[in-house]
Amino acid sequence: MANAKDRTILRELAEQVAEHAADPIQEERRRLWRALNGLKPERPMVMIEQVPWHELNHGEALTLRCEDLENRDYEETLRKTLFQAKHFPADKVVEPFVRVPKAVNNSRFGIRTKDRTVVGDPASDVVGHQYENQLADDDDLEKIQRPIVRHDTAETDRRLARARDLFDGLLDVQAGGVGGRYPLWDMIASWMGVENAMYALVDRPEFVHRLLARLTDCCLSEIEQLEEQGGLPSPQGEIHCSGAYTDELPAPGYDPARPRACDIWMYGMAQMFSTVSPAMFQEFEVAYIRRICARFGQVYYGCCEPLDDRMAAVRTIPNVRKVSMSPWTDQERGAREIGADFVFSRKPSPALLAGERFDAEAVRADLETTKALCARHGCPLEFILKDISTVRYEPERLFAFARIAMEVAAG
Repeated sequence: MANAKDRTILRELAEQVAEHAADPIQEERRRLWRALNGLKPERPMVMIEQVPWHELNHGEALTLRCEDLENRDYEETLRKTLFQAKHFPADKVVEPFVRVPKAVNNSRFGIRTKDRTVVGDPASDVVGHQYENQLADDDDLEKIQRPIVRHDTAETDRRLARARDLFDGLLDVQAGGVGGRYPLWDMIASWMGVENAMYALVDRPEFVHRLLARLTDCCLSEIEQLEEQGGLPSPQGEIHCSGAYTDELPAPGYDPARPRACDIWMYGMAQMFSTVSPAMFQEFEVAYIRRICARFGQVYYGCCEPLDDRMAAVRTIPNVRKVSMSPWTDQERGAREIGADFVFSRKPSPALLAGERFDAEAVRADLETTKALCARHGCPLEFILKDISTVRYEPERLFAFARIAMEVAAG
């Protein structure tokens, strides 16, 4: 059990989170997310995630004070929740529970990343990578193995009991699972390096097909094992930095003790495919990821890659509900292609917050442009500001963006 000092700190923070969670605005936000995800939006929704927390700690509000490592994990989550709720909430829901990670041990795919990193800001966890090619020839494909998944239920029970002791009477405790993230080409890039992988698409396409077939089979095996062992998450509140509340999940027959893939969202992407043709996107991404997406209830597809010129292929991926429209997208074409069939998940450029001077009017104009073209084409719209490497140690930029975005959404 926690020492007295840690316990006092955590319960004081949990009491504050519980007050936020009890505010009726939280249920209103859930309702609005369900409307958007049901493709009947009442207004655009706004989320801000993946922020440079190391630049935001003014007033020591984010400084951790617990001693026990497990307690510090809870403390960090609670402090970040409170900080965001105070300064840049947008449409993020504050939940009345603490999520406790299930003790799921996973061998993954038998191959580990080998890379060198380059650090810009030592306080940031954003670094550059140079990856070593570990898949140089056909024999190297044997390095990719089916994962072995084991849910240590005794350890999960221990974690839950500890959390209940800490937060009893303040916040509920829920077990949080793993899975639902299958970016095939992010994994391949980290095992080969982007340049090597791109050359392989042209020079050794049959090798790439064998690689993809093997990796896809491994992912499906992982999903099956997680289902069998109750390791998947329960229906989520968020998926890939976006609200995931929906009236359509979980699926009929849902068992909270053993969530199935069909009960939850997943997300996939092929970010390094920004420069390949739509035909190659279909051949080397869609043909494989669709096998995985077919297992899940709903799908958020895409990330930084522009998808406006390949929506015909995206439409063939099962269960897609949201499509990422990155800063490099032709928004007009993307909105025309998406129409009312998917959520237009707009990613405003984080560069708007990283310049020498923060230009509030440029932010407003950018968001208004997106809102207008989505209205013209009938697109359900969300603004997802993410991948924010820096705000120049000026947290107020982030706070201002949140205010402006909510004004645009409500206007």
